[in-house]
Amino acid sequence: MFIFLIAPILAIMPLSFSSGSYLTYPLPGFSFRWYNDFISSPRWMNALKNSMIIGVASTLLSMVLGTLAALGLAQWKSRFKPLVLAFVLSPVVVPGVITAVGLYFFFAPIGLTGSYLGLILAHTALATPFVVITVGATLQSFDTNLARAAASLGASPLEAFRRVILPLILPGLASGALFAFATSFDEVVIVLFMAGPEQRTLPREMFSGIRENISPTITAAAVILTTVSVILLATLEGLRRRNERLKGEGT
Repeated sequence: MFIFLIAPILAIMPLSFSSGSYLTYPLPGFSFRWYNDFISSPRWMNALKNSMIIGVASTLLSMVLGTLAALGLAQWKSRFKPLVLAFVLSPVVVPGVITAVGLYFFFAPIGLTGSYLGLILAHTALATPFVVITVGATLQSFDTNLARAAASLGASPLEAFRRVILPLILPGLASGALFAFATSFDEVVIVLFMAGPEQRTLPREMFSGIRENISPTITAAAVILTTVSVILLATLEGLRRRNERLKGEGT
């Protein structure tokens, strides 16, 4: 938490290096040098691009899989339902290192390590439970008679979902998508195990920079991550208020 508080300050400080490559203080003033280094660096820009590609792709996949799983669990009446739900939500509970090791040994024999597809599938496994939780919570207040009424009027299951169910669960789906993107965008453990040189994401590049080459450019990258998190949280709050307002108008 402390690094997120001081990162914006450090990122605009023109820190200097001594001959021994150590940071020197006191800080002489303010500068946007490190933001410029971040933007002009192909290494950092490639890492940001990889994070966006993997984050967006895994979010879209988790939205589809999470929605299908939530709909199936909501309609399924069985004593095994809690067990299946626990299995679906297990990536949230299991420590990240264990998940990363398991995915590595699962993907390595089929050649998915060191590839974008492997990282997207791994991040989808991490992100899908968030969509299941948010969509499932929305379905708790869903009136199934609406879907039955649409079917009685001649609507196909796909049309009933598109015209009746989807508009009602959209706030939960959007919230789950934001959580899924934030999970993928900020994930580093699985990337450390599975990413190749071409799939280095922004958190992975920051981790390497801290270990191998300390530079204040890392604080500029931390500001980018913090800004994305704040935007996502603000969007979630807006969706929550909109959902409450729509419920109030409905009653």
